[in-house]
Amino acid sequence: MKVGLYLDLRNPPRWRQDPARLYSFTLELVEEAERAGIDSIWTSEHHLFADDYLSAPLTFLAAVAARTRRVRLGTAIVVAPLHHPAELAEQAAVIDLISDGRLDLGLGAGYRVPEFELFGASLERRYGQTDEVARKVRALLSPGGVRPQPVQSRLPIWMGYQGLKGARRAGLLGEGLLTADARSWAPYREGLVEAGHDPEIGRMTGLINAFVSDDPDRDWELVKDRLAYQLDSYNEHAVEGTGRPVPAPRDPERLRGRDSSLLNYFWCDTGAVVAERVRAFTSGAPVETVFMFVSLAGLPEEMVVRHMETICRDLVPLLAPVDARGGSESRQGASSPM
Repeated sequence: MKVGLYLDLRNPPRWRQDPARLYSFTLELVEEAERAGIDSIWTSEHHLFADDYLSAPLTFLAAVAARTRRVRLGTAIVVAPLHHPAELAEQAAVIDLISDGRLDLGLGAGYRVPEFELFGASLERRYGQTDEVARKVRALLSPGGVRPQPVQSRLPIWMGYQGLKGARRAGLLGEGLLTADARSWAPYREGLVEAGHDPEIGRMTGLINAFVSDDPDRDWELVKDRLAYQLDSYNEHAVEGTGRPVPAPRDPERLRGRDSSLLNYFWCDTGAVVAERVRAFTSGAPVETVFMFVSLAGLPEEMVVRHMETICRDLVPLLAPVDARGGSESRQGASSPM
């Protein structure tokens, strides 16, 4: 299985950085990560976050595409109901052309009231709207659709649906499922079969909540405050505009090492331990790639670079696909970490 990095470019008030420096540093980091052997770069989308969460993931990926040659480029996710299908299809096609066929388009339904109000979109029908956007984007990226057409004859579309019902929805659409949790494979496969798709086309990719370290106890002392901020900010922004109370703060110590799904666990450990946990988490499912946050809510630059290097050195080789001769597949353009 392949390993990618997840970017949200958060800039929390508590650890505020110069925004332009944060973006330029992240682009430099992506270039170094490609040289070090990382397989993919993933971005996400939110609007009106107090910490300037990345709001234009496809725009950022266009910049990444221009500065890289090998890594795949993915969205996890674009909030589909906030965008017109033609806009998404055209942006996707252009990025696929810039990158010579390296884009993975992840679509999700979203959940934040202020974001839907900002775009004048309806929150009530967001799942049905996301299904429809996926169908229309697929058609527009096919011959007879938008011009120019993408490089990839069937550009990968991934559905960012969580839980068992969401997995089935992705299967019905015949698209990829944006989760690495093996428990979602059975309902996803059922959806594929129910809609007449060959289950052999099923593929999964998703986030692993982990920090890879050669000294987990040392790094945990700095990581846990950022993790607590990140989880609490998600909870705070999720209830904004709903009238519901803000959930109680999360205790990161209770999440460390726990086995679960979505945001209810976090592994801060060595590459060997994280690799073992990833294999267990994905066992039996057609998971192609896992990715993880390279930075958590304003980590210092030197620590972000060290985390990237550790992922590439200590995790990537342990999860690398094995070729027919029993060795790890080589990566074009990969080199030793910085």
